[in-house]
Amino acid sequence: MTLIDIDKDTYRKHLNVVIISFVFGFAILSLLFGQVLISAFSSGFEGESHFRFNLMGVVIGLAISSFTLSRFRNHAYFKEIYYVWQLKQLQNAIYRKVAKIKPQAMEGNIDALQTMDFYYRSLAQVYTLDNNTLTMNELVKNHQIIKDKAQEFQMTLAQTSFDKKVLSNF
Repeated sequence: MTLIDIDKDTYRKHLNVVIISFVFGFAILSLLFGQVLISAFSSGFEGESHFRFNLMGVVIGLAISSFTLSRFRNHAYFKEIYYVWQLKQLQNAIYRKVAKIKPQAMEGNIDALQTMDFYYRSLAQVYTLDNNTLTMNELVKNHQIIKDKAQEFQMTLAQTSFDKKVLSNF
C-alpha cells in the first residue's frame, strides 16, 4: 500500500455524508422491513411481541445497507474513505506484530525499521485526518526513535509504500 496525500476537508465531508446516509438508510430499511414482516406474519393478537420481526427487519436492513456500501466502495466519492479504511486495516495488521517487530528494529533489521517507519507515517496521516491530536506527540517521539535507530545503522527511511507480505517475516 502506498501513502497518498488526501485533502482533510474532502475526506471529513465525504465521511460525514456516508456515515449519515448509512445510518439514515439503515434506520429506514430496518423500520420498513420490520413493519412489513409484522404485517405479513403477525397473528394480530393484542399484546403479542413483535421483537423477532423487528430484529429480522434490523438484520435485513443492515445486510442491505452493508451490501450497498460495499458495492460503492470503488466509486470516486469513496476514494478517500476507502483508502483510510484500507490503511487502518494495514495498521491493525502491523499493530498485532509490533511486539515482535520493534525489538528487531532496535537491532537494525531493515525490514523491521521500514515497517515501523511506514506504521508511524501512516498513523500520523490517519491521526491528522481524524483530528486525533492527543497522541500525536507520543507518535512523533516514537517515530523519531525509529529514525534515529535507522541513522545509527546508516539506513535511509523515506518509505511511502509498504507490502503486507513483509509482515510474514515476523
